[in-house]
Amino acid sequence: MTLFDTHAHYTDNAFNRDRTELLEQLLPAAGVAAAVTAGVDVESSRASVALAEAYGYIYAAAGIHPEDCAGAGGRELEEIRALCRHPKAVAVGEIGLDYYWAENPPKEFQREIFRRQLALAREVGLPVIVHDREAHGDSLAIVKEYPEVTGVFHCFSGSPEMAEELLKRGWYLGFDGPITYKNAKRAPEVAAVTPLDRIVIETDAPYLSPVPNRGKRNDSRNLPYIVEKLAEWKGVTPEEMSEITFENGLRLFPKVRV
Repeated sequence: MTLFDTHAHYTDNAFNRDRTELLEQLLPAAGVAAAVTAGVDVESSRASVALAEAYGYIYAAAGIHPEDCAGAGGRELEEIRALCRHPKAVAVGEIGLDYYWAENPPKEFQREIFRRQLALAREVGLPVIVHDREAHGDSLAIVKEYPEVTGVFHCFSGSPEMAEELLKRGWYLGFDGPITYKNAKRAPEVAAVTPLDRIVIETDAPYLSPVPNRGKRNDSRNLPYIVEKLAEWKGVTPEEMSEITFENGLRLFPKVRV
C-alpha cells in the first residue's frame, strides 16, 4: 500500500525523541511515499521547510493557525510569504478559523488573518490547508470571497451540504482518524457525497489517532485504518483507495514530486 499523508505536524515536540528514526526509516518502511508537514506559526513553518529539505518525501506547508494567530501582523505574514516561495513548500497552511476554544484570539481577528493568508495564497499561487472548527458558516463565507483559491478542508467536520458546496468550487476534503470513532455519524454522510477523486487522507500527527490506537501519539503508519474505513464506505478495496488518495494528493499539491 502506497500512502500520502497530506497533513501532519512532524515539527511537534511529541516527535523530539524519535523524529529521525521515524522519518528516515519507519515511515518509508510502512509505505509512506509522501507527507506534508504543516506549520502553525512562523517558527513551525520554518521548521517544516527544514524537514522538507532534509527528507526527499517530506513537503512543507507554511501558515499561521487560528489558535496561534495572536499578535500576527505584517512581519509574520511576510515571513510566511517568503517560506511559501521555497521549492518544497506546497501549500499555505494550516490556516482558518477555530471558534471552539474560548481563549482563542478574537473571532474578528481570526477572520482578518485568515483573509490575509488566502490573499497570500492567491498571490503565490499555492493551495491552502484550512482548519475549520465550530466555524463552518464563516469559513465557507470567507473562502467564497477568494474563488481563485482552493485546497483542502482539513479533517472536514461540516455538513454534507457544506461539503457539496466546497466540492462544487473545486475543493478537496481531508479525512482523519475520527472517521473510525463510534460517534462518527456525519462522516459517512460526507463521504457518500464526496467523489473518489476529491478525498485525501490525513493523520494530523501527533493528534487524532484512529481506532485501535486512539489516545496514543499518531503518525503516518496509522493511515491504513483511515484507508480501510473509507474503502468500506465507498465500495472499493483498501489498495484501490490508497492508490486513489495518493493520486488525489498529487493533484491537490502539484509541487510534490515522487
